[in-house]
Amino acid sequence: MRMRLKKHLEERIAQVSDLIVAREGDYFYKLSEKEKQALRMDLHNIFGNDRPIVLELGCGKGAWSIGMAQMYPYTNFLAVEKLSNVIVAAGEQAKAAGVNNLRFANVRAENLGYWLPKHCAQRIALNFSCPFPKKTYANRRLTSARFLELYRDLLTDDGYVTQKTDNCDFITWSAESFLENNFIVSEINTDTPLSETEPATEYETKFRADGKPIYSLSAHIAR
Repeated sequence: MRMRLKKHLEERIAQVSDLIVAREGDYFYKLSEKEKQALRMDLHNIFGNDRPIVLELGCGKGAWSIGMAQMYPYTNFLAVEKLSNVIVAAGEQAKAAGVNNLRFANVRAENLGYWLPKHCAQRIALNFSCPFPKKTYANRRLTSARFLELYRDLLTDDGYVTQKTDNCDFITWSAESFLENNFIVSEINTDTPLSETEPATEYETKFRADGKPIYSLSAHIAR
């Protein structure tokens, strides 16, 4: 079932249109391949500099990316969320926080190859993405082979992927997927402590309050 759009959604999005730099409506799937390729963003123009870029996929209401942008003002952050109802709240909170090194893309992760230039991201962060526990949905997981192929194109030579989840089976499956797809898993934790260098996401705060362990890993491309 498709989520019902929030009241005054378009008006609210218009108020933060300087932060939401890409929107992918139904029109996207009617475009030719050439037209899709023409959507690619000029990140230098968007951020006004060539500083390193951290890409968060599935940013929700933006707590992690907003907090990171505040903590690391000399890094650029691009937060991706496919749901317009959700990303509008993230944009509003970012505007209220006054961060100038954070932008949002209201697009589906699998289409980022059309929106972003190759080798633009120093880091891709997957924070509590849906584990899609049914085997028939495995290719929807953000650590499945088709997404890892995309990350290989988006990451810089020294770039890496980080993942956090409350699902033990998901982190185990993800680690195997990274290894099978020419990534090196350099760090894996089965009870990740609360970070002093990164903010918690909304889900992490909730799961820790419930006493759930947090699983995490870091992986980079084998060269």
